[in-house]
Amino acid sequence: MVDRYVITKNIAKHGKNSIIVIPSILKDELRPRTTVKVTIEVLKKPELPEGVDEP
Repeated sequence: MVDRYVITKNIAKHGKNSIIVIPSILKDELRPRTTVKVTIEVLKKPELPEGVDEP
C-alpha cells in the first residue's frame, strides 16, 4: 500500500536555492533514505513589480 499526502506550500528561499519545507508532523513517515515521488503543480505565480525582469 502507498501512503499519500497532499501538501500545498509556498516555495521558500535558502540562500540562492528555492526549497519546499516538509511539515515536521511527517518526520516519522519521511525519514532520511525514504524514497518519495514528488509532483509539482504550479497553482499561482507571484506578480513581479513593474520594471523588474524575469530572473
